[in-house]
Amino acid sequence: MVINLSEKHSLVSNWVSQLRDIDVQQDRMRFRNNLERIAEVIGYEISKKMPWEEKEITTPLGIKTSKILSEQPVLATILRAGLGMHTGLLNYFDKGDNAFISAYRKHNPDGSFNIHMQYMSCPEIENRILIISDPMIATGSSLVKSIEFLKEEGAFKELHIVCAIACTLGIEHVLSAYPKATIWCGDIDDEITAKGYILPGLGDAGDLAFGDKVQN
Repeated sequence: MVINLSEKHSLVSNWVSQLRDIDVQQDRMRFRNNLERIAEVIGYEISKKMPWEEKEITTPLGIKTSKILSEQPVLATILRAGLGMHTGLLNYFDKGDNAFISAYRKHNPDGSFNIHMQYMSCPEIENRILIISDPMIATGSSLVKSIEFLKEEGAFKELHIVCAIACTLGIEHVLSAYPKATIWCGDIDDEITAKGYILPGLGDAGDLAFGDKVQN
């Protein structure tokens, strides 16, 4: 299942337009805040699909039966670009466990690239709900490899993928590997460049959020 939150006008489509805007992009804090806010909205929508249970809550004046989450998810992200969206999800799933993965593109002289995995910190993941965030799903290669990396620690029972902008090609690649996943997108673009960047996209989310890096 693929859910594009910009299909209907909302605050999310406004925030995505600001992420794309080269003038607004000059403000790194605003860029990070918009990623965070998009993830918060998606986190709220995901929560509607999660298992709940009823619990009696004692108030100062009596007892109220309320619905609460019956389990907490594992929140995973790909360093460094995913930190903003991860923060938004953690704001809402504040009792969730957290996983962090280092994955990056190693560019070759011919313009191609390989995905390098260097680090992972992961809680118990067996039979749990996994929510993984990555602002951009371009080719989908780094995301699929990151999920495979996590699977080495245990078999999760449900997978939600959270992104700001996804490319149609990347979505197809991810769903070919994980057809039961739910992909939540701030928006979807149809084109990708020869170097694997979404078009029109927004550029490099990690650089825009945290500053330029030395190119690999």
